[in-house]
Amino acid sequence: MSIKRKLTFLAVFTGAAVGTMHVVNRVFQYISTADNLLDKDTYQYYNWRFGKIAYKKAGSGRPVLLIHDLSVCSSSNEWHKVVEKLSKTNTVYALDLLGCGCSDRPLLTYTNFLYVQLITDFIKDIIGERTDIIASGESSSFAIMACANDDTVIDRVVLINPQDLASQAKIPTKRSYMIKYILITPIIGTFIYNMKVNKRTIREKLLSEVYDQNSIREKDILTCFESSHKDKTNSKYLFASQKSRFTNANIVYCLRKINNSIFIITGNANPENIIAANQYQNHLPSIEILGINKTKQLPHLERPEEFIEQVGVLFSEAENE
Repeated sequence: MSIKRKLTFLAVFTGAAVGTMHVVNRVFQYISTADNLLDKDTYQYYNWRFGKIAYKKAGSGRPVLLIHDLSVCSSSNEWHKVVEKLSKTNTVYALDLLGCGCSDRPLLTYTNFLYVQLITDFIKDIIGERTDIIASGESSSFAIMACANDDTVIDRVVLINPQDLASQAKIPTKRSYMIKYILITPIIGTFIYNMKVNKRTIREKLLSEVYDQNSIREKDILTCFESSHKDKTNSKYLFASQKSRFTNANIVYCLRKINNSIFIITGNANPENIIAANQYQNHLPSIEILGINKTKQLPHLERPEEFIEQVGVLFSEAENE
């Protein structure tokens, strides 16, 4: 075969492959959002500088801000089992972080400081007074950094299974930049994203994060699937930023600096959660750690009644200090 024929064959093959990827991407976009489980009309919106932030507000009393885990699959739906009970004694705000849920998904690099500013601005502009925070998973670091950044906006903080400090401190490398560049490309990057984030992988991840798999409904999986593919799959920009470590930060200095009452709730069925919590306590001995048995990463979904009880105990102890 001549060089000309080889090049022609390569061009045709490449065109067909890219065309197929584009079709697959369109199919993913359609099937993931067809159920409209995350109805934008049920939210209020904060017009933040980088995009609209969706949130829900319920109850009355001392304000509590709920911050879901940082993931393209996550949203304020993570708190659906505890909002009603918390709202009986508090004004509860549950937001969708930028790039998640029904919030906007701007085409930018998502960083730890971006989310610190979002939390700080949301409290100042929407809540309007010093606020308690309950943060889950990787979002725990944003709460700690926000406390260190401005000591006037946050009061008590409950962290749920925060990421271990060593992983949190890893910074972007040259390889990270290359990964990010590939993932944000229009067709190929979207195709890779769809292969990594789909209904099967989401189901496997969610079920691996709970002790009792019956605590996860099919609706929870479909909601996560929809969240990860809304707005033309622009969540891939957050996914790329996380995979490239731009959302990481070394928060040891912040832990040593803050004076807030900090509590950590761990899912005791995963020993790594307890190890990570102890790391935080080593740097800030005043941190109180409380575990919930027969739970892993999502104790507020797995055992919501016990979770609410423990939060009430922790907040009561802080008031009596």
